[in-house]
Amino acid sequence: MPMSVPSDLMGRRGLLAAVNLMLLRPARPQTLASKEAFMPHVVLLGDSVFDNAAYVGGGSDVVQQVRAVLPDDWQATLLAVDGNIINDVPSQLGRLPKNATHLVVSAGGNDALRASAVLERAARSVAEALILVAEVRERFQAEYSTMLDAVQATARPAALCTIYDPRYPNPQRRRLTAAALALLNDVITREAFALRLTLIDLRVLCGEDADFANPIEPSVQGGRKVASAVAAFVHARPEQQGSQVFAH
Repeated sequence: MPMSVPSDLMGRRGLLAAVNLMLLRPARPQTLASKEAFMPHVVLLGDSVFDNAAYVGGGSDVVQQVRAVLPDDWQATLLAVDGNIINDVPSQLGRLPKNATHLVVSAGGNDALRASAVLERAARSVAEALILVAEVRERFQAEYSTMLDAVQATARPAALCTIYDPRYPNPQRRRLTAAALALLNDVITREAFALRLTLIDLRVLCGEDADFANPIEPSVQGGRKVASAVAAFVHARPEQQGSQVFAH
């Protein structure tokens, strides 16, 4: 005589069978549209650290080198413009491709150049000299913070680049500039960590004279190092995004 099964048990068994059937069913292949929706597209913003084609003598510029180290179906777009300053980045963002997935910003070097005259001003004491530089830092911080508001408004993962130490032939000028830039780079690193953004430290990354085509522009070798760091940022898994430092 067949054993009767309670209806509630049959209901539970039927539910389990349906769940098992769903788990065993092969997943639908991604459509072309869904693949394109998740295709990484990195956008380079800022100044001639990225827009360095005019300085490499026909060699590969940074965006070409980024494309070379990314998978073939990934994209890289250059919106950075040689000579642009921090306040130009929001207008660059106005041309942001709709399918952009990652942003990398290298800005502030030209702002530092514009303010470098302060290093030639006479001061009666070290304290007075530091006040002059501190005023430059405060203006830089205000402008950089405003620029980052625009970057954050895009809701894309972003990486910020520090300002590398220029390779001026005069050793004294090189030392003085590096010391002054340390105050501005402090602004960039603090902002990156406060906002949980990735930091690409160009001071460490471009640590050789051969990394420069001239005192303030990256060479093909320097661009290759920058491209490698950009690719590492784009390759990072979503759970790894934020407050990472790339310096190799």
